[in-house]
Amino acid sequence: MAENKPAEGPLAGYKVVELAMWAAGPMVGGILADWGADVIKIEPADGDPFRALNLRPGKEVVTETSIEFLVNNRAKRSIVLDVRTEEGRRIALELIHDADIFLTNLRSNALERMRLDYDTVHAMEPALIYCHVTGYGLRGEWRDRAAYDVGAFYARAGVAATLLPEGDEPMMRCGAFGDYYTAMSAAGGVCAAIVARQRTGRGQRVAASLLRTGAYAISAHLDRIAQGSPPRAVKSRMEILNPMNNCYRDANGKWFWLLGLQGDRMWPAVTRIIGRPELEHDPRFNSLEARGQNVAELMPILDEAFARRPLAQWEPIFEREDIWWTPVNTGDDLLNDPQMRAAGGLTRLPTAQGNQIEIVPAPIDFEETPWSIRAPAPELGQHTEEILLELGHDWDEIARLREKRIID
Repeated sequence: MAENKPAEGPLAGYKVVELAMWAAGPMVGGILADWGADVIKIEPADGDPFRALNLRPGKEVVTETSIEFLVNNRAKRSIVLDVRTEEGRRIALELIHDADIFLTNLRSNALERMRLDYDTVHAMEPALIYCHVTGYGLRGEWRDRAAYDVGAFYARAGVAATLLPEGDEPMMRCGAFGDYYTAMSAAGGVCAAIVARQRTGRGQRVAASLLRTGAYAISAHLDRIAQGSPPRAVKSRMEILNPMNNCYRDANGKWFWLLGLQGDRMWPAVTRIIGRPELEHDPRFNSLEARGQNVAELMPILDEAFARRPLAQWEPIFEREDIWWTPVNTGDDLLNDPQMRAAGGLTRLPTAQGNQIEIVPAPIDFEETPWSIRAPAPELGQHTEEILLELGHDWDEIARLREKRIID
């Protein structure tokens, strides 16, 4: 009987050359690697700077290399190559010639200086898919400005402002917040370009930016404004127009969220479970509009009622009455949430030291061609010789390139 082997990822057999650093670009490569692609990462002699950014205030450093780098660069192969030199560029083009996808998040002016920009490479490799992840897009005055996700996604795209009641100062956010959104967008674009190439035989540029991804994330808000509606101010929980779609605290101070977007549907059940059935027909609260107009009176009633029981007691009551809700998890809560684990929201990443760390994978699964993390992130230049030998370079040539510091 034939041995049952696990299916390969949907991109098995595809080759990616990555010239990228920090988060958004390398995470695209990490996702494509999970999905089965062979990803070769080109690094300078001092490496992707994210390798060394290991800031963990008050925490023991688990790994010398930053956790973020290990996550973003899982299962890749690393070659140290100075692409600023003519010989280094020539080797990069050899790699690209042998690849299906070229992935970069370098700024356009840097790529143009190295003659690795889209127009140059596409003229040489018309079947290549060229994925370019940027901060502010490919055109306009800001196309070559420094961005990071906190700049282009969180601040410039309006994401931060949509989270704040008017007058509050902008909040800081978790690292790489917008980078990972953008990486998922770019990975999807690459797959669409693969489908198009199967039909036309031609590659194309796939462009994704932090700015546009941020704007798309809040486009339900932006689309209303674009059609002439006044900007909808962010309300505090005590001012919200629909108290059935709001957050509350239990007896232990644990937050949970009622999900009564159809407030009139949920309102009768809520009056029953808080022991105030007479409120169902109270003219102050008997409609969505009335509850919104009298929210200042209603919220203290609901806050006092929900604070009488712990969430463990509220849960079966909510389920019995078909009240939709969910807990407001902290990071620790989520990592220990059985539903998060049941949904496949956590996996294990091997490290070069032979242990494993728990991480959150990309949120896409494939039934017939399941993804997997096949290897840890590479050491700097770990595969330089292996990759050059695959290209047909012999050991004498490798020694000459190393002596000239083209490779390391």
